[in-house]
Amino acid sequence: MNLFFHATPNSMKVAVLLHELDESFDVTPIDISKGEQHTPEFRAVNPNGKVPALIDGDVTVFDSHAILLYVAEKRGKFVPMTPAGKAVMLSWLQLVATGLSPYSGQVIHFIHYAPDDLPYAKNRYLNEVIRTYRVLDERLSRSSWLAGDDYTIADMALWGWAASAGYIFGEKGLSDFPAVKRFMETMAARPAVQRALTLKASHAFKTDVDEETRKAFFPQQYGK
Repeated sequence: MNLFFHATPNSMKVAVLLHELDESFDVTPIDISKGEQHTPEFRAVNPNGKVPALIDGDVTVFDSHAILLYVAEKRGKFVPMTPAGKAVMLSWLQLVATGLSPYSGQVIHFIHYAPDDLPYAKNRYLNEVIRTYRVLDERLSRSSWLAGDDYTIADMALWGWAASAGYIFGEKGLSDFPAVKRFMETMAARPAVQRALTLKASHAFKTDVDEETRKAFFPQQYGK
């Protein structure tokens, strides 16, 4: 397997799964701050120009949740085997995919990257993030994991974005969501999570937010 990787929430959740499975995989770093996701070589892997992507033999998969489902189902681990159990897991996985992930990404954009201060946009997405975390917090206050008693890829997906909560909530982090906070503490103790964080630390991606970075992140704003 070859994982096309940057230290983003979506890439990190896939790294956790691969380490949970003790998969042997290569890593192709893609520095999205330098625009490497827009090269013809990477667009041949993912036409959407986003990380992560995965090549497994003659199979190419992009989108983090598609990768999670593909790898977990291939190995028969971290996905429920019954239709009812899978339905529960997919419901929570999709809440992360269609709720927490895009809302978090948008509020981080308007807080940290937008050239103009737009209070309405910041409040719009911040309130959606808070609402979604409340749903997740209520679930985790009465369930060990999102899908019930068993740890699944839905939990890995949540970890990916909840690990970035500091970019949204600042120093207080997840303190308003105690069940999610406890969940993150449990996740932090998992060896696979620790190995994923080691992988992240092993790659020196560009961190400056300059004109090159803005053009790489938001090419549509620059007429590309």
